[in-house]
Amino acid sequence: MKILVTGSYGQLGNALQRELAGDDNIEALFTDADTLDITDPVALNRFLEENPVEMVVNCAAYTAVDKAESDDLKAAAINTGAVGNIGQAAAKHDIKVIHISTDYVFSGENFRPYEENDVPYPQSIYGRTKLEGEGLLTSFCKDTLIIRTAWLYSEFGNNFVKTMLRLAGERDEINVVSDQIGSPTYAGDLAAAIHTVISNENWQPGIYHFTDEGVASWYDFTKAIFEIAGKDTKVNPIRSAQYPTPAKRPFYSVLSKNKIKQNYGIKIPYWRDSLAECLKRL
Repeated sequence: MKILVTGSYGQLGNALQRELAGDDNIEALFTDADTLDITDPVALNRFLEENPVEMVVNCAAYTAVDKAESDDLKAAAINTGAVGNIGQAAAKHDIKVIHISTDYVFSGENFRPYEENDVPYPQSIYGRTKLEGEGLLTSFCKDTLIIRTAWLYSEFGNNFVKTMLRLAGERDEINVVSDQIGSPTYAGDLAAAIHTVISNENWQPGIYHFTDEGVASWYDFTKAIFEIAGKDTKVNPIRSAQYPTPAKRPFYSVLSKNKIKQNYGIKIPYWRDSLAECLKRL
C-alpha cells in the first residue's frame, strides 16, 4: 500500500516514520509544510496526481492552543480549511483518509469517559477549529477514519514531558495544575495504533478515540516524570484558577477507547509504562 503522511515533522509524524520504517508492505511518502502545502487545494491535487496513493494520514495541525486564541485565522486555515482540502482531494482521487483530532472538541465537563457519539462542545479556538475540520472532512469524504487523542508527548518536538524535564534542571520547585484530568499518551503508541488500522483488511471508517490507558492530572503526570527520570524537583499542586491561560482547558477529557479496541483489536499500554519507555529513549 502506498500512503501519504502529512505533518511528518511533528511528534506523531516522526513517530510514524519510525513505526512504519520496517514494514515492507507500506510505502509512505512523508511530507510537511515545506514539501506540501495542504492549505493550497491546487498544490494538494497536483501532488496526488503526480504521486498516486491509496490513503492519506493527516498528522498536520495547528496545536499552539493558547496562541490560537489570537491567531484564529491561521489555526482555522490548518485545522479546518486544509482538512477540508484533504477531504475534497480524497473524494476526487478515491483515497481513504485517517485524520487525527483532539479531546478539545469536548467541553471537559463530563465525569465519565467521553464516547465517540457524545455531543462535542469545544471551549477554545483550537477545539472549535479541530471540530469544524472533522465536519468538513467527513462532508466531502465518507471513507474517513478520525482518531481523537489527548495529552500527546514524545521524544520529538516540544511537549509537556520535555518542558518539565527542562524546568527540573532550572528550578528547585514548580507548580502544576492538579484539577485537569486526562490520559497522557505516548506518540509511539498512537503511531502503532495507526499502523494497525492501516494494515487491517477490515477497514471501518468513522470516529474513534485513542489514548494510553489510565488517568492522571497534570500534577500526577509531572510527579511520575520526575520519579522515573530521577529528578528531585518539588512539585506543588495548584488549581487551574491559579494558572490562568488564554484558552480554556477541558477539566475532564478522558476518552473511551472501547470502539477502537473492539473494531481493530488494539491493545493499549498503561500511560506510566509508556512514559518510562519515552524517558528511556530520551
